[in-house]
Amino acid sequence: MISTGTARNGRTAGGIAVLGTGSCLPSHLVGNDEVGAAAGVTDEWIRNKTGIRARRRAKPDEATSDLAVAAGRAAMEAAGITAADLSLVVVATSTPDQPQPPTASIVADGLGAGHGTAAFDVNAVCSGFVFALNAAQHILAGSDSPYALVIGADVYSRILDHTDRRTAILFGDGAGAVVLGPARPGRGLLAGRLAGFGAERDLIEVPGGGSRRPTSRETLAAGLQYFRMNGRGVRDFVAETVTPAITAFVRGAGYTAADVDHFVPHQANGRMLDDLSATLGIAPGRTHATYQDFGNTGAASVPVTLDHAARRGHLADGDLVLLAGFGGGMAMGLSLLRWQHPVPTHTPAHTTPFC
Repeated sequence: MISTGTARNGRTAGGIAVLGTGSCLPSHLVGNDEVGAAAGVTDEWIRNKTGIRARRRAKPDEATSDLAVAAGRAAMEAAGITAADLSLVVVATSTPDQPQPPTASIVADGLGAGHGTAAFDVNAVCSGFVFALNAAQHILAGSDSPYALVIGADVYSRILDHTDRRTAILFGDGAGAVVLGPARPGRGLLAGRLAGFGAERDLIEVPGGGSRRPTSRETLAAGLQYFRMNGRGVRDFVAETVTPAITAFVRGAGYTAADVDHFVPHQANGRMLDDLSATLGIAPGRTHATYQDFGNTGAASVPVTLDHAARRGHLADGDLVLLAGFGGGMAMGLSLLRWQHPVPTHTPAHTTPFC
């Protein structure tokens, strides 16, 4: 387990803050009746099990990088910077455009980032954004470069078996982004914690298509190219591992659940999030949710939900915000930050996440 930064006495680790947020959800809406018909379940069954009403899907000609570019542009607009100001672009995804090059390279070029801007991907599945956020924070803190763009983006509709009710009903496509830059005194990223639990890696996986099981007629016939998940095992992992780890993390940073003004968790499943928030002791009104309309968007879910809260004016300057990503690996990423209200050079025109 890796811990980063310190929040004691309100000090900011590295002086790095979120300066702007953005998101992109495809315009194509897919309701429960449509996904339920293929999976053999009803709208009522999906709502009762997950709380999800709808999700968004990328168009046939849209890839992960397309959504990431749109989210990145929105975040830069909110922060009042341009791609020329970026020294780093990090994309968290487990559905890259292609095995090589990194999707981040495609995104940096699409945004018009300057020659020499560093770009790399992070694959920690649904924890990926928080992993990328922690990495980018420390890269910036140790350099003279002021700005980084961190994006979580996934197009899970391309890797789902749409007849599998355990997975097909949960996932949507999307991207969310933040710009990182200099923090004002008493603001910014305070602490982070990254952890992996490889012995439980088979709870969430895509078995085929890699170096161990290269794509072949046999792997395709067996459906190994599709996303698989042990839902009961994941729920147990969250209850037995993630929940106590979050409590310990917040306490170790010098706070309690009562101090958390905003909890932005991975949007895995509405029922799971209800249990998680209740067990942590975080008041219902302080947990932000977007799963109802967007489903589980993988690495995008935390930044999409953060952007949703920020653009609706729910986050006040100085509020304590807890981000929690968890999922395949198994992995968990946590971040605690003191919100720095963005002061862009102009009013962002991006008021809706649809793109």
